[in-house]
Amino acid sequence: MIRLRRLPDLWQQWPITVRDLPIAVALALATVVPALDRQGTQLGDLPDRPYDALTIGVVALECLPLAVRRRWPAACLMLVSLGFAIDQLRGYHTIAGTGLAIALISAGAHLERRRWAVAGLASAAYVPLAVSLDRLGSGEGIAGFTTFYLLLALAWGIGAWLRQNRVTEAERRRHVEETTRTAERTRIAGELHDVVTHHVTAMVVQAEAARYLMDAPDKLDQTLTAITGTGRRAVGDLRQLLDLLNPDHNSTGDPRTPFVGDLDALIAHSRQAGQPVEFVREGTPSVAINGAEVVAYRVVQEALTNALKYAHGSRTRVRVHHGEGETTVEISTDGSGGDSASPGGSGRGLAGLRERVTVLGGDFSAGARAGGGFLVRARIPAGNPS
Repeated sequence: MIRLRRLPDLWQQWPITVRDLPIAVALALATVVPALDRQGTQLGDLPDRPYDALTIGVVALECLPLAVRRRWPAACLMLVSLGFAIDQLRGYHTIAGTGLAIALISAGAHLERRRWAVAGLASAAYVPLAVSLDRLGSGEGIAGFTTFYLLLALAWGIGAWLRQNRVTEAERRRHVEETTRTAERTRIAGELHDVVTHHVTAMVVQAEAARYLMDAPDKLDQTLTAITGTGRRAVGDLRQLLDLLNPDHNSTGDPRTPFVGDLDALIAHSRQAGQPVEFVREGTPSVAINGAEVVAYRVVQEALTNALKYAHGSRTRVRVHHGEGETTVEISTDGSGGDSASPGGSGRGLAGLRERVTVLGGDFSAGARAGGGFLVRARIPAGNPS
């Protein structure tokens, strides 16, 4: 059963000429089937002529080029048209004449360059064929030859329609792939921002504070130890993220996804960096880690990072409320607040948070408070799996 399922894939691995050969051989063999004798196209309605040695060559011209109908569509059309013309002029009227319609459809579908030139040459070549048939006693007349030409043009048009559909589908897939790549790059940039910025900001703040502790060896040692610990956490988180982004990563470990249950450690890191943080949690977070829990963690992380950057030492209050069907997060900072438009801020963090919350159907706001300071607030609907 497994081998049978693999047959289509194995067939697609063969060269395109080999895959197109069966239809050419089948059409050639059809000419020797008694039931199909003299059942081919009869342009000009000339009397049938008995088959002779030349018939084999004519059938070969009409059928065998179909094996390259997708690889060399123009050459295929030229050879098949020549065979068809001889077939009609000699009065063989074999079923192999059907190959002309197949060649026209293939040319319209697969010819990429000089399409109008090939179509023009094929149309021009039809004129002497019609004139020759008329001189041989054809009773088709102008109306009959014109009708047949329109049928040939219809076959070309069907191929052109198939080609346009193929091009449209390829463009759609390219657009989907490009959109997917853009979204993935944006996601990676957001993850790198979330993972690195908080730790690096804490290290910078702690290093700045260490300058003023040269006369207090104990406190200096504690600060340097904190910087070392923060740096190690940053390297560990960054390595984990890069491992997850690596397509060859085969770790069997359970990748850690941050969520609101990790906030105690996050706030402890901020306090260690010198930021006084008050933390209040109301309700119980969801047992299963979902999109809302991850985004809630990122909101708190970004707000604390901005507080360390722009309001270091100012009192910061974090409130997380787990309600029925949603999680609400509020982070307020006294002092100048976490205005990401301040020097050193790109604004990417808050903009990224707004997008994440909005995607989940929630509300996000960040701005200065009327009485001073800065407030970040997010309402995040629960139940969207990460």
